[in-house]
Formats: sequence, structure tokens, C-alpha cells
Amino acid sequence: MKIGKYKINEESPIFIIAELSANHNGKIDIAIETIKAAKRAGADCIKLQTYTADTITLDSRKNDFMVKGTIWNGKNLHDLYKEAYTPWEWHEELFKVASNEGLECFSSPFDRSAVDLLESLNTPAYKIASPEITDIPLIEYVASKHKPVIISTGIAEMDDIELAIDACKRMGNEQIALLKCTTSYPAPIEEANLKMITDFQSRFNVISGLSDHTMGSLAPVLSTCLGAKIIEKHFILDRAMGGVDSSFSMDESEFTDMVRAVRNAEKALGRVDYELTQKQREGKTYCRSLYVSKDMKEGDLITMENVRSVRPGYGLHPKFLETILGKQVNCDLEFGTPMDLKFVNLESLIE
Repeated sequence: MKIGKYKINEESPIFIIAELSANHNGKIDIAIETIKAAKRAGADCIKLQTYTADTITLDSRKNDFMVKGTIWNGKNLHDLYKEAYTPWEWHEELFKVASNEGLECFSSPFDRSAVDLLESLNTPAYKIASPEITDIPLIEYVASKHKPVIISTGIAEMDDIELAIDACKRMGNEQIALLKCTTSYPAPIEEANLKMITDFQSRFNVISGLSDHTMGSLAPVLSTCLGAKIIEKHFILDRAMGGVDSSFSMDESEFTDMVRAVRNAEKALGRVDYELTQKQREGKTYCRSLYVSKDMKEGDLITMENVRSVRPGYGLHPKFLETILGKQVNCDLEFGTPMDLKFVNLESLIE
């Protein structure tokens, strides 16, 4: 999978996405400053959401359209999305700002018209938000553009995931990533279920990652250790600004710390490599080896008293101890001499 200049595979660094979402509070200058802050914080990408209240829901006051059981409890869906949406006329400028900052930029579309807008801006990828995983016609339309499709799984059962993947493949698109997501704001850490990241890889043979709503950096760091190749976090200039997503978004300082922790986790994981570095080779001189531990005369027998396995490692490998025990030395040897096979009469086993 390739998103802009970034290749995303098993060997690549993690692709880190800063989710702008509604954290512009309706002001384009805040959106622009947030993009610039995301770059400073170490993000690889800024992600938008492309909808209007009318493309995502109905302007109805019936009970079905009232939010229940979330931080937006009691709000009407149409009112919430009208407050949170990113105006479509901003998109072109935000894409340009991101490009000028060296960030990739793409979005979550919520209907076909949003996809058309994003195509006109040459978006490098698409994100399917968790609740849209059941919108198979939308996923088919997105996949038909033959660009990477990143799918969040926050409300998905097995059938939902299989249907979404099948929809992409049916359109000839196998550039698919699945992100473990917990659709709760903020998400309790005990509901993160990060082991799903490795299961996604093995079960569906896709790139996997994390769209995280937990607080802090713990889940992103742990997901790094579990093989995540994409990490997404909501990003805000300052939580004190308020806004519909502010309470579970990271500010610049927190995001910077998260990126640093993820990059350090990547370094710590390293690679499978049994070759020693120069530093490790130097350290090997402090391992055990065989040394003369008592003065010996030519013809003396080697015993556990006059040859011992000790530090440092300049002497004979300890694996030879059993071979040389009971044999004669062929020269005088002083205490502290590193043992060598050339000092041993290998034909001199004495019963």
C-alpha cells in the first residue's frame, strides 16, 4: 500500500495520522494552524471528515435522531453534525496547506458526493469511519477509485468486516487496511482489545493498525509492539478551546510525546538479526572463557582447580573444558594466562 510518498508494509515505519475532525471549531484559520501544529508534532498525515449535516443524517427531531449514551448525550444528530462539519469550500485550501507542510492529506467521505469532491482534489487515500462500515454501496464507490481504503472497525462484527473487505475486492481493490477502533469517547483502556491488530493481519491478510480514542499514549505504543502500521489520533491545538471532540483529542505537546514514544518503540523492536553490532562484539570480551587459575608446569594435568571458566572472554571457549580436562599441558603456564588449545597435549589423556 502506498499513500502519497509513504509506502506502508511490514517493514515500513508506522504511518501516523492526526485526525482534525471538528477541532477547527468552525474557523478555517484554526484548521490551518492545527495542520501546521500536526506537522511540528511529528504526524505524517492530517485527516479530514467530508460531510454536511444533510449528507450524513436527516433533519428530524424524532427520538431516533437524538444522541444517547455518549458525551454528546441529548443532542440532535443534525444539530451535532451541523456544528462539527468541515465546510467543503475549505477542502482545497486545507489540502494545499498540508502539502506545503509536507503532510499527506485525505478524508473520510460519508456519501458519494464527498467522494467526488475528494477525487477532484486528488486525494491519495480514503478512510471509512467506523459507523460507515455497513454502508456497502459507499465502500464500493470508494474502492472503485482504486486508492488505499482504510477501514475503522469500531462497531463492526465479523460479518461487517468481511462484507466491507469483499466490497473492496469486488471492485478490484485490494489496498485495504483495517484499524482496531473502540467507538467510545473517550474509550476505556480495558476495551482497547489491541490483540485484534495481530488477528486482522493473520485472518484477513491486510495492513492493520489503530484508530485510538483512549487517553494517552499507552495504546499506540502497545499497538506498535503488536505490528500496527497505521496509528490515528484526534488532534487539537488546545483542549481549552472546547468543541465537540476536544475532550478526547491530543494537543500538540501530547501528540509530540506520543510520536516520540511510538518511534522509540519501533527502534526498540528492531529486527530479527543474529549478527552482532560492533558495540556488542566489544561487549563479548566480557563473557566467560577458560583461564589458567593456578601456576602449572609442563606435563601437569589440567583440572578444575588449575583451569576455570571466568570473565573476561579472551581465552578458550568454555565448551572446550570437558575436552581438555585430564590432559597434559605442553609448557609452563602462569596464573591468569588465557587458555589455548596450543598449550594442550591432546593425545595425553591420563587414566
